[in-house]
Amino acid sequence: MEPIGELLVGLVILVGLVGAVVQLYPGGLVVLAAVAVWGVVAGGVVGWTVLVVAALAVLGAGVAKYLLAGRYLTRAGVPGRTLLVGGVLGVVGFFVIPVVGLPIGFVAGVYLAEMARRRNQGEAWRATVAALKATGLTVLIELAGALVATGAWVVGLLLT
Repeated sequence: MEPIGELLVGLVILVGLVGAVVQLYPGGLVVLAAVAVWGVVAGGVVGWTVLVVAALAVLGAGVAKYLLAGRYLTRAGVPGRTLLVGGVLGVVGFFVIPVVGLPIGFVAGVYLAEMARRRNQGEAWRATVAALKATGLTVLIELAGALVATGAWVVGLLLT
């Protein structure tokens, strides 16, 4: 691949890593797409091996984040409908308060849903904190998968 192409792939990977942290778009999949383009164009054993490693890392992280976060929330007693309410209010908050509205809306939605369900401020707040911890866990897992894919790409660059 030409150096300008590798630079563009690197920039897209950077955009994907940011997405893995801010969670406004599927950052891991953006990283995987960029590495896939590089792997197919580079070809050969190195290109295809890097693509397979990146795919396993990103897709494995995608599965792991839902399984681990779900297990964490189940242990904390937070039902799926509470997260749905938090997600809906997060989206509304994103449009009402630019930049910070998504997390504010999510927290408010989870708290209000749990307050309506449990009728106890302390329990509602504990459920909200559990939902925030689970969300943080998913961010870290997605970022880890994207970083492994990025590392595989860097190794592939060095080998080609």
